[in-house]
Amino acid sequence: MDNTDKANPIRLDKWLWAARFYKTRSIARQMIEGGKVDYNGAKAKPSRTIEVGALVKVLQGNVRKEVVIINLSDVRGPATVAQTLYEETEQSIKIREKQIEQIKINALLAPHPDEKPNKKERRELINLKYGR
Repeated sequence: MDNTDKANPIRLDKWLWAARFYKTRSIARQMIEGGKVDYNGAKAKPSRTIEVGALVKVLQGNVRKEVVIINLSDVRGPATVAQTLYEETEQSIKIREKQIEQIKINALLAPHPDEKPNKKERRELINLKYGR
């Protein structure tokens, strides 16, 4: 599965897809183009060729991860193989755990209704939201 030839360079979007950061290559491409992925501290293009040892910052959902590329692959395999392609930095793990904890606290503080609104209540909420 490894593709380490210089004759066959691996694109950043393909590697992110193979490493299972994003479900499809098109989503990986959109995230890169949207500035959600940094390659060695700089904004990158989807066609950027990658090398081992590079630092990649990736946004997944609400959580940002900082990983170092260990292996190269352009084939999407099982999750166990995908996890061997990169290693998350210690600082990133600490920050990510704090972010997840903060998200959980915010979820507890957010108001949650006991039941779903009925049809009349939904209409009232829509009218309130859009000023009808």
